[in-house]
Amino acid sequence: MTRAEDEVLIEALKVAASVLKSAEIPFVLAGGYAVYAHGGASSDHDVDFLIKAEDVDRSLEAMTAAGLKTHRPPEDWLVKAYHEGTLVDLIHRPVDREVDDDTLADSTVMKVAALSMPVLSPTTLMVHKLLTFNEHYCDYSKGLPLARSLRERIDWSRVRRETKESPYAAAFIRLAELLEITPPQLETGDA
Repeated sequence: MTRAEDEVLIEALKVAASVLKSAEIPFVLAGGYAVYAHGGASSDHDVDFLIKAEDVDRSLEAMTAAGLKTHRPPEDWLVKAYHEGTLVDLIHRPVDREVDDDTLADSTVMKVAALSMPVLSPTTLMVHKLLTFNEHYCDYSKGLPLARSLRERIDWSRVRRETKESPYAAAFIRLAELLEITPPQLETGDA
């Protein structure tokens, strides 16, 4: 991504976060820019925020009032806002899990592009990434940069617990162990 493209995404992030803050809508920065905030690589195509389902309509109203274009796609787990053509996803059910108060609390307030906002934890970022892998989409190259850049900040035993139903997540974690990105699972099965 070019510096100009990155600046456009950062501007959309700041505008959307400011709108959510002004409207007093609880949110947390997620996706690639949350990884960036924690020290990893930045996003390459959009900005993601998590909000609760009960705040979807208020979020869209606030974005529209601030001059952003909004859209309700057919997918029932997110809505979209556009700042000067740049996509901002407002996600209320990532990886088939409702965003609730616990999700929002699993964050740290950080400065992102000079604006304070809650940022999703590295552990939940990893869980969400692993739970996107399935029989139709299983590109581990999308998860390895996150795992490598934030490995010391991720609670790998929690990742294992929260993704244990996914064979794709288990395979990724095993690959990460072989690459010495994650600590190996202990014999007891609880690393």
